[in-house]
Amino acid sequence: MIVSEVTRPAPLVQVHKVSKHFGEDETRVDALRDVSLEVSPGQVVALLGPSGSGKTTLLNVIGCILEPSSGRIILDGEVVYDGRWLRSDLRRLRLEKVGFIFQFHNLLPFLNSTDNVAVVLNLAGYAAAEAKRRAVELLDYLDVAHRRDAMPASLSGGEAQRVAIARALANHPRIILADEPTAALDSQRAGIVMDLLRKVAAEQDAAILAVTHDEKIFDRFDRIFHLRDGALETETSNVFG
Repeated sequence: MIVSEVTRPAPLVQVHKVSKHFGEDETRVDALRDVSLEVSPGQVVALLGPSGSGKTTLLNVIGCILEPSSGRIILDGEVVYDGRWLRSDLRRLRLEKVGFIFQFHNLLPFLNSTDNVAVVLNLAGYAAAEAKRRAVELLDYLDVAHRRDAMPASLSGGEAQRVAIARALANHPRIILADEPTAALDSQRAGIVMDLLRKVAAEQDAAILAVTHDEKIFDRFDRIFHLRDGALETETSNVFG
């Protein structure tokens, strides 16, 4: 009897020997040095390290905001960088593949919750009615639909971060990049936000990478990558239960 191997899903994020430096000669700073990692669908991983270790640089490189100096990046099966960008329209690439969550929610203060989510879809070319429908659907999914008409100034920190997560999910990206997503929240709200991100990863089959210093949420990650001086130093795994 032949037992077939279980087919594992292809990684959503593949980074191969990526380096990034700023300046040249005496002024050169190596922000990333031959970093390689993979993140699979359904995984929530953290990037940890001291200030200046390259965490945010790596996040920006994966998000196609910052161009590497060398290496190869594959997002959702597409080679997007291999010594050079292989897409001419990086804005469209980001809209298609990546959602961003920041430490400070960065909601537009003159738009209500629904319109803050819908604006991403408007930029992607959705009709206004469809954009609003999708926005309300996401706010409901994240248990904040009761604040759909609220302006950002009236939202609590946790509510505003949920709206920001909805905005990150608006265009169906399977890669979510988060930069200190819980730093501005207390322990209870930070735990709720991380549980929501785990829900997103599991139910949307998404990969989530978060830069964090927030020790109170370390147990919410499946894997933790430790960076130091631009290099990937160690990796640890959690058994989340």
